[in-house]
Amino acid sequence: MTVMPMFPLGSVLFPSMPLTLRIFEERYLKLLGDLMGSDSPEFGVVLVSRGSEVGGGDNRMSVGTIASVTEIGTTDEFLGLESFGSRRFTVRDWLPDDPYPIADIEFIPDLVWEDTLMPSRVHLESAVRQLLTLASEFGTLVFGPDISLSDDPMGACWQLAGILPVGELDRFDLLCSQSAEELLTRAYALATDGTETLRAMLRGDTES
Repeated sequence: MTVMPMFPLGSVLFPSMPLTLRIFEERYLKLLGDLMGSDSPEFGVVLVSRGSEVGGGDNRMSVGTIASVTEIGTTDEFLGLESFGSRRFTVRDWLPDDPYPIADIEFIPDLVWEDTLMPSRVHLESAVRQLLTLASEFGTLVFGPDISLSDDPMGACWQLAGILPVGELDRFDLLCSQSAEELLTRAYALATDGTETLRAMLRGDTES
């Protein structure tokens, strides 16, 4: 039994992706205080499928990612932390919120990289960067098309999934991938579909 403090959010956290949080809510301030007293501070992040991440009463997805804390900071206005995604997990059972969400979790085996997948990884990177280039014409992005990726091939795959400008349910499906090949295939399909959609929108703007 692995019991982990949890932070339900309106967004998916992927392995190898950064997560910055500003914390105001009282129950999560208590979580932050507990993390400060830990030698290896970490917590679980799950997607809120319905409801609000503030105040409780939310519906939470059952698959998430551990956030490993790298820095805890304070200012006059807020408390916050820097972290990055590490291992995936499945929620076995939600325990009573006391005072913040807590769950009994089971870790999901890490995806295994195979060198035969390198051509697919290269094609995915090209498709994602192309999509980000097009998407930048519609507004400011969190991640630009020139973002650097990890030298670790599996980490880079997760990062390519993490920077895709798609909806959270699509991102959750990617998080649930059961193999590196499945992750690459799903992410590539989303990237190419997104590029076709944006190109159609740009053609429409030109015609109008």
